[in-house]
Amino acid sequence: MDADQLLASYDYFLPEKQIAQSPITPRDQSRLLVVQDQQQHCHQVFCDLPNLLRSGDLLVFNNTRVIPARLFGQKTTGTAVEILLLEEQQRNQWLALVKPGRRLKPGSQIVFASHQETDVHLTASVVASDEATRGRILQFEVSDGRSLLEVVEQFGQLPLPPYITQADSQPEQYQTIYADRLGAVAAPTAGLHFTSELFERLDAKGIQRAFVTLHVGVGTFRPVEVEDIRHHQMHGEWIEVPEETVEQVRQTKAKGGRIIAVGTTAVRSLEGASQSGELRPYYGKTNLFIYPGYQWRVVDGLITNFHLPKSSLLMLVSGLIGRERLLALYQDAIAQGYRFYSFGDAMLILPEAKLT
Repeated sequence: MDADQLLASYDYFLPEKQIAQSPITPRDQSRLLVVQDQQQHCHQVFCDLPNLLRSGDLLVFNNTRVIPARLFGQKTTGTAVEILLLEEQQRNQWLALVKPGRRLKPGSQIVFASHQETDVHLTASVVASDEATRGRILQFEVSDGRSLLEVVEQFGQLPLPPYITQADSQPEQYQTIYADRLGAVAAPTAGLHFTSELFERLDAKGIQRAFVTLHVGVGTFRPVEVEDIRHHQMHGEWIEVPEETVEQVRQTKAKGGRIIAVGTTAVRSLEGASQSGELRPYYGKTNLFIYPGYQWRVVDGLITNFHLPKSSLLMLVSGLIGRERLLALYQDAIAQGYRFYSFGDAMLILPEAKLT
C-alpha cells in the first residue's frame, strides 16, 4: 500500500506549548508560512497578504457563524447532562453528542435552565441513537413555540475545541468578522485572521472576495480511524454555493485570476459543488473526502491553519502540495515556534506550489 494511503503516515509530534490557547490581537498579526512554489517557502505576517496575492485573484470565504452549541441540562432524575449540538435535521430536531450517552435511551427527557432571566423554557426528548456519530437525535421543545436557533443564545455556550484548555478569550474572538449564516458548531478558523483593515487593503489591491457556506459539523472533525484512509467515510455537512459565487469564480478564471480558498471548509464547498465536472450552484450536503491523488477542479491556492495529526484536514492539504512536503513544512513551523490549531498561525499555499 502506498504511504499516502496509510493513516500512520499523517502523524507528527507537536509540543503542547505550541497549541495556541488564545488568538493574537490584532488578528492579522499572526504569523504566516508562505509556500511560494514546489521548493521554496518563507515566513511572513498575515497582514502581508495583499502583497502576496495578485490583482484579479478571488478569495473565497466560508460565512458560517458558530452557534452556542454546548448546552447543559438535567434528566428528570436530576442527573447532569452535557450536549453538543452537531446538525439540525428538521425543525427543532438535532443530531447531538451527549454525555453521559449510555444512560440516555429513546424517550429520556432533558430539562435546561436558562442563564438569563426569561420566561422561556427549553426541554428535549431523545428520539433515537445515531450509530455513525455515536450521538443521539434530540427533539427540542421551546415553550413559546420558537425554534431552538432563535433561543439558543439564552441557553448555550460557544463550544471551543477540547485542546483549548486555558482560554480567556471572548466569544466573538471565535467568530470571523464576516460570519452571518448561523449554523456551525466550530469556526472556519482560517478566516479568523482577517480584519476590516485587511479587507480594505485587499480591496485596494483589486483582490476580490466571494462567499460560500459550510456549516462546520462532525464531518470536519471526526477522527480518521481506519488504517487505509481510502476507507474513511466523511459525515455529510450542509453547503451552499450560490449562483453569484459560481459566476465570480467563472469570471475570475476567464480573466486569468486565481481561486484562493480561505480554509478547508471553503475548499470542500467549492470542490463538493463541482463533482459533476464543473462548478455549479449547489444547496445540499457534501461528504467529499480529499486526500493525495485528488483531481482538483476549482481551487488553485489555499489559506489554512495548522491541523491535528492524522486528521482529514491534514490529508486535504496534503492533496494540494503532497504529504511529505506538508509534513516537512510543519516541522519547520514547529522549529520556528509557530502557534498551532484554531487560534494559531496560518499557512498560505500559493498556486505555484500546487501539485500538477
